[in-house]
Amino acid sequence: MAAADTQPAVEVEHLTRRFGDFIAVDDACFTVAAAEIFGLIGPNGAGKSTLIKMLTTLLPPSAGAARVGGFDIAREAAEVRRRIGYVPQLLSADGALTGVENLTLSARLYGVPRGERKERIDLALTAMGLHEVGHRLVGHYSGGMIRRLEIAQSMLHHPDVLFLDEPTVGLDPTARLTVWEHVRELSRTLRTTMLITTHYMEEVDELCHRVAVMQRGRIAEIGPPAALKAEIGPDATLDDVFAHLTGREEGGDYRDTRQTRLAVREHG
Repeated sequence: MAAADTQPAVEVEHLTRRFGDFIAVDDACFTVAAAEIFGLIGPNGAGKSTLIKMLTTLLPPSAGAARVGGFDIAREAAEVRRRIGYVPQLLSADGALTGVENLTLSARLYGVPRGERKERIDLALTAMGLHEVGHRLVGHYSGGMIRRLEIAQSMLHHPDVLFLDEPTVGLDPTARLTVWEHVRELSRTLRTTMLITTHYMEEVDELCHRVAVMQRGRIAEIGPPAALKAEIGPDATLDDVFAHLTGREEGGDYRDTRQTRLAVREHG
């Protein structure tokens, strides 16, 4: 089901989302190439999760358009959903089921043909380094193992585009490195396009071919991490890029903090 490499996997044209007077995403424009790992960074409330929700058809845009896997997110939402995988921030695996049972349920939901389910589940467990614990209850998994299982669930139907919303949040450094390793391997072997939101600048450096920095609903800058750092200075880090483009120190002032928390609580 892989998208043709000559056509962008994601095309976003002036995409906007309003909630009353609040503009969560403001005139976003960018493309993501097939097999590219593309990052989205920005302060809490910058619009990252709202943008992801629109691209995954969970939220309709107020204006603008976008195509994912070659299909329009508004007019062809069902076709978009067939071609994407989504790993949300919130826990999506059932702790009362085994890893295999969780994957079997996902395979049914994604419409994987019955005759292919066992092979795909075995391959997904192996790819994520979980084959030996596939029949163990997920309630006994570590945080890193759960995240890898959730990624395996999202890949069973071989999506063109995989959306990862804060894929390593709350994980310890060792578990985070393990997830990175498996994400890179999926990108290499299946040539899956990935769009990742994260607060970890090291994650962007390690995984992303390009990154978009969002601030107050707008995209402030897009480019390869190395190029963005070079624009700031020879020894600049992505933390320096983030601070320069968002203009914030320690989360902004009282007004910014109040508005951000309200926006996150109401709109994600």
